[in-house]
Amino acid sequence: MTTETPPLALDIDGTLTDGMGRLDPRAFEYLQAWDATVVLATGKAFPYPVSLSHYLGLELTVIAENGGVVLADDTVSYQGDRERAQAAADAFVDRGGDIGWGSFDAINEWRRTEIAVNRSADEELLRSVATEFDLEVFDTGYAYHVKTPGVEKGTGLKAVAETLGRDPRDFVAIGDSENDVSTFDVAGRSFAVANADAAAKEAADVVVEGSYFDGTASVLESLAGE
Repeated sequence: MTTETPPLALDIDGTLTDGMGRLDPRAFEYLQAWDATVVLATGKAFPYPVSLSHYLGLELTVIAENGGVVLADDTVSYQGDRERAQAAADAFVDRGGDIGWGSFDAINEWRRTEIAVNRSADEELLRSVATEFDLEVFDTGYAYHVKTPGVEKGTGLKAVAETLGRDPRDFVAIGDSENDVSTFDVAGRSFAVANADAAAKEAADVVVEGSYFDGTASVLESLAGE
């Protein structure tokens, strides 16, 4: 008996990309053919998953900035205090810290709810300053994110599911990083690709053999065959 195609919650970096951080071109074929909702869930700033969804030909259903921004059914919601995060970042710089993205900060230019800091930064100083502002520092493996406590991809997935009238357990989540753990906890099934960090592998229901999009493709093929 053929079951309903499940909706997906997909991380981008390390999951839809190759080892060089480039979008795997096979993502277009696989995701355009997917006969269910595809949510792109990322730590990147809001415009990135919106743009990627557009070019993949998907409905604009995204979780950005580690759950700080959610878009579903043409409704945008924000969780997190960008002004407070910016104040903490400014204090960090005033005390000798370096955000680390160069003179044009494309990483934070369009960010709405948090600040991302290069992992070359002084982590101890950054965490100390963030604590003073009642914020937390979350290491995704790609950047340090200075954000409001309690804001996670998993809470974003709950919000998406509620907006769409779905149970979050209907979703299958695929990811590679500690910031995907909350999504794995909320989704009904979860898969970590082989390049995932230890936290993601521990939280996932299944760790697949393939890395990057090779691993994601293997999951999609398996799900499509159910």
